[in-house]
Amino acid sequence: MQYRPEVNRTEVVGALALGAVLGGIALVNARRPKLDLPGKVVLITGGSRGLGYILARDLLRAGCRVAICGRDIGELEEARRSLLAELGPTHAALLAIPCDVADRDQVAALVDQTTRTFGRIDILINNAGIIQAAPIENMTVADFEQAHAVMFWGVLYPTLAVLPQMQARRSGNIVNVTSIGGIVSVPHLVPYSSAKFAAVGLSEGLRAELGSQGITVTTIAPGLMRTGSYLNATFKGQEEKEFAWFALGASLPVLSIDGERAARQIIHALVHGEAHRVLSLTSTVLAKFHGLFPGLTADLMGLAARWMLPAPGANEHMPIRGAVAREQLPRPQRAMLDGLTTMGRHAADRFQ
Repeated sequence: MQYRPEVNRTEVVGALALGAVLGGIALVNARRPKLDLPGKVVLITGGSRGLGYILARDLLRAGCRVAICGRDIGELEEARRSLLAELGPTHAALLAIPCDVADRDQVAALVDQTTRTFGRIDILINNAGIIQAAPIENMTVADFEQAHAVMFWGVLYPTLAVLPQMQARRSGNIVNVTSIGGIVSVPHLVPYSSAKFAAVGLSEGLRAELGSQGITVTTIAPGLMRTGSYLNATFKGQEEKEFAWFALGASLPVLSIDGERAARQIIHALVHGEAHRVLSLTSTVLAKFHGLFPGLTADLMGLAARWMLPAPGANEHMPIRGAVAREQLPRPQRAMLDGLTTMGRHAADRFQ
């Protein structure tokens, strides 16, 4: 008797349905018109340094009119001068506005001033963020509140402020720069990861709801980037050791992605209306592995925390910036770390 394998009709129907859905998505994306950047008005939060600065520069080069914001007035003015010096005085379509994105009233004023100056806002890039590194024993409720204030509410406030004008025009693009830490929670970055998880949920929900209104929302999940941000991150516990592991991760090739390359990928995702993009091969592999084996990922992260990351330190210590933690390292250790983080330090010289 010839063997005939049993066919599960439910599985066949499910596979055909999945294929139809994937084919439909591919067709929609193929038909989606590319965004024409010249003349577009872009508002970038956290634009005074790092990735936000690079995005502002590249979008100005593409012919956009750009508004950047930041909390530090001095850093913001320095960024404005640097952008104009790098691009030339013909790029006068640049606006720099002091704003704390965790303050709803300041955000409303930011959106109002940008709209009055340029007439509208076509593209919002929610990029502002902070990094706090320490074991959970050294974190406080205030750390979590600060992380969510900047990286969740600081995404929601600008979004809600620009939505009415985008909805009235039935057009607009919102890009939310989240993190691989919003897909896979990372030890010693728990406030950061929890805020980024919230931002990812917000971003994906907004895309689902606003697409029918002509508004495209794109979620960006970078891994560690070579922008020199580790010098402005804050550290608690055994501060110097926390700084050292984070500085290495944010500087070494493979583990981190070049900031300018990251900006190019973000702009590509914006132009093509992508739903979601993870930046860097390492982060992409991690995200896919976590999707298949979430429990195993968490256990492996736990092993890494126990065997590779510093133990908790004294709780009475105040957080210190990375630049300060570097200076507190013994001279031989600092020299060795500087040698290993050359690429990160060069990025800091340019973008911090």
